[in-house]
Amino acid sequence: MFVSDGAMATAASGADRATVAVLNGFGRALGDAIIGLQALHVAVRLGAVPLHPVLFRLPGLPPMVEAVHAMADFARIRTLPWEFAAPETSFPAGRFDRIVDLRDFAFDPDFRRSPMIDFFLRRLGVEPRLVPPSSRRNGWLAQHARPEPPPLPGGYVLVCPKASTTLRDMPSIIHERILEWTLPMAPVVTQGCVPDGLGGKVVHAPSCASFAALCGLVRHARWVISTDTAMVHLADAFEVPCLAFFPTHRPEWRVRDYPRCMSVALRTGLPLGAEFARGPGDEALARAAWFPEGRDFTWLDRALAISAAQV
Repeated sequence: MFVSDGAMATAASGADRATVAVLNGFGRALGDAIIGLQALHVAVRLGAVPLHPVLFRLPGLPPMVEAVHAMADFARIRTLPWEFAAPETSFPAGRFDRIVDLRDFAFDPDFRRSPMIDFFLRRLGVEPRLVPPSSRRNGWLAQHARPEPPPLPGGYVLVCPKASTTLRDMPSIIHERILEWTLPMAPVVTQGCVPDGLGGKVVHAPSCASFAALCGLVRHARWVISTDTAMVHLADAFEVPCLAFFPTHRPEWRVRDYPRCMSVALRTGLPLGAEFARGPGDEALARAAWFPEGRDFTWLDRALAISAAQV
């Protein structure tokens, strides 16, 4: 059974007014922040969390993450002092009737083996299967962001080879192959380095000084091709077709509810859900996953062709 948007609003109207605090409000990565805030927005609408919970964020967050939190007008944003950052440290409950403790959630076994949106919803007191798939997408962000058009040629393909961890980065030869494959169909823009042989043909994406500019970079693309990174979640928010590669996570843990995203699972010898490299060997295993057939890129060309047909 799904809960309709109308039922969600009704439930929220009768919400308990007890004060709730969320510790480590969805981590330091942009993708985690986007999905976590969507989950919190749903929880508030359902009444599982009362309006204006206090969201304690870690200090020194990247500017893009700060900007996403700044749009969360349904929550009160505060800084979690470093002395309370570790889960072993007791947080003074004080005036709060309920504490949702998400400190070190990246190491939680549940987080590492389930869809991220489901994990956050459960921790906030919402049963994920009762939430419509449309409400498990990034609709809150889409309604609040104000994308700025980038100074780029119209109808471009955006390639995003870099992630927040090197475990998920595209190898340079894979990145170059994608650039070459897409050049005949549209202008090509990349967030990565432009290979020497493609200078003057591929455009290096301008640096985004604001979250609005980053949203605009995605919003005005005709197609996004990305490794597992926040750009995939922005593509969903703005209804941009996306081809996403997942070297460390099962795709359904990240993009299950994204109808315009085609995903490719890469096979590694890493533990599923690995967030960080344990050593150089892990990075070598992650890189090897991009070469399932050695230097034969038929698998990659096939994935590009299937996704391009849906653009």
